[in-house]
Amino acid sequence: MDDEEERELCGRFAAGDERALEQIYRRWSPIVFTLALRVLGDRGDAEDVTQKTFVSAWTSRASYDPAKGRLSTWLVTITRRRIADTLDARRRVRELQEKLQRFAVTDEPVSSDIDLGDRLLLADEIDRLEPDAQRVVRLAFYDDLTHQQIATRLDMPLGTVKSHIRRSLTRLRDRLEVPHVAS
Repeated sequence: MDDEEERELCGRFAAGDERALEQIYRRWSPIVFTLALRVLGDRGDAEDVTQKTFVSAWTSRASYDPAKGRLSTWLVTITRRRIADTLDARRRVRELQEKLQRFAVTDEPVSSDIDLGDRLLLADEIDRLEPDAQRVVRLAFYDDLTHQQIATRLDMPLGTVKSHIRRSLTRLRDRLEVPHVAS
């Protein structure tokens, strides 16, 4: 594609032409996906980042200024931000999983360092999640299944399982976190 064709495509894209978005997606989505896959190492997350990148590009297309750089550079910048968001979400999920593992209900007697009230509070909060999210969270934490095993068992797409876990952990964290209280 020469410079004139790219300028025309960018102009149509900025004007809201969905066909221009389709052309841009066909041309640059393999690059976006490859970059995300190399950094994240997970095909599902790379697909999510690719989708989020192009949704972000579409919704913020008015902010693209061809005078500041090529469209491909702008897309890579958005991709890097979506990758950073995903890495941050992974970190938060890991932290929440570690916290929730301490509260997981088991057949073993309750140890003295874990408050039964905390377990009951957690169980109650899980019961407040939507039904699909409840099933996913219970399989992940009580049955210790992997995301792929949950997806197979529930006949759900892997990305949906991951989304349920991320959203549920965020909701649980928000509900269970206690603001700093002076003692």
